[in-house]
Amino acid sequence: MPTSPGSDPDTDSSSGPDTDSSPDSDSNSASNSGSGSGSGSASGQASGPADGPNSGSASGSESGLAPGPAQGPDSGSAQSPGSEQSPEADTGPGPDHGPGPSLGSLMAERRRLLNLGYRMLGSVQDAEDVVQETYTRWYALSESQQRAIVTPLAWLTRVASRICLDQLASARVRRERYTGEWLPEPVRGGTTWTSAAGAGRTSATGGDDPADRITLDESVSMGMLVVLDSVTPAERVAFVLHDVFGTPFTEIAETVGRSPAACRQLASSARRRLAERRPVGGTTTEHRQVVSAFREACETGDLDSLVALLDPAVESRSDGGGKVRAALRPVTGADKVARFLLGLLRREPDVELVEEDINGTPGLTVAIAGTTIAVLAADVRDGLITDLWLVVNPDKLHAWTGTATDTPTPR
Repeated sequence: MPTSPGSDPDTDSSSGPDTDSSPDSDSNSASNSGSGSGSGSASGQASGPADGPNSGSASGSESGLAPGPAQGPDSGSAQSPGSEQSPEADTGPGPDHGPGPSLGSLMAERRRLLNLGYRMLGSVQDAEDVVQETYTRWYALSESQQRAIVTPLAWLTRVASRICLDQLASARVRRERYTGEWLPEPVRGGTTWTSAAGAGRTSATGGDDPADRITLDESVSMGMLVVLDSVTPAERVAFVLHDVFGTPFTEIAETVGRSPAACRQLASSARRRLAERRPVGGTTTEHRQVVSAFREACETGDLDSLVALLDPAVESRSDGGGKVRAALRPVTGADKVARFLLGLLRREPDVELVEEDINGTPGLTVAIAGTTIAVLAADVRDGLITDLWLVVNPDKLHAWTGTATDTPTPR
């Protein structure tokens, strides 16, 4: 989908299909899993459904994973190094709480960890890396160290959260190596995404292993994930753990290395940012009707009808990742966005637009000869499209292409 002459945005040329996207943003997400193992003390949190809040606390011990850099508003002071147990104390014998957890109970937590990692990082591949690293650290512990941990499932959550925090804290540096704007990796369907091996990576019926699924709700909508990329790492971790997973601030404090009061302020700050940038939208039915009309206008090339569906201040942004030719700047304004999109479609006469749920909300996929080359997500408010996100980076289309990449997507 080449760049429309009418919009004339800067483009990035790379090998790959002529596909267009749009621009630059400050993303707080990152790849690269942390490494190392050990044990330490942590408060335990009972495990619960991946997409529902879990509250309640307990205490236990945790693997030695130094707290990630606490980045956030200047609210509350970071805990002193003395508040963490030393590695020597971690590896010493602790109280034996009987037989350790079964393999089945540990792996049952995989779904929760996968959901946690995706909401924090916006990347399925990075979330899988976090889960793998978390289990690696668990099995690096001796049997006596494992038995000394009161609540193993809470330990896994805390370690996974700290790995995510470390990745988020270094995202800006890695982001400098990313060509154009970074957008979250879209997930397919309105129910679940699965990482199970096979021809594809999606499940509309839920027949695959539930431990490999990401539960889709508002917390994984494209708009939500884009806004979360604009908050600080500590704000994002505090918000996701508390507002999405119901983790008490006393436990979050141990993850981010701040006081419970400071963690409460971090979550509140993220909440305010979300409220400012994502006012309450319409119903799913309204969203689907607008997307259907949008598809029809694109297919018929009706400029006036397309402009009428777009908010006057609409912004279209894309992610090509340097893998395909893509616009590097946002396209803003109803007329410019409409001409930009129609220009792309005119250059690809055989393109097919398919209505499909993207991250749990109605969107479109763009295919040529049955192969998906782009995914289009949208935000709708008051019957108009306010934001469009076009993902054309092939490394982020696994859910549709069923292919894997050799290296993690740069963040």
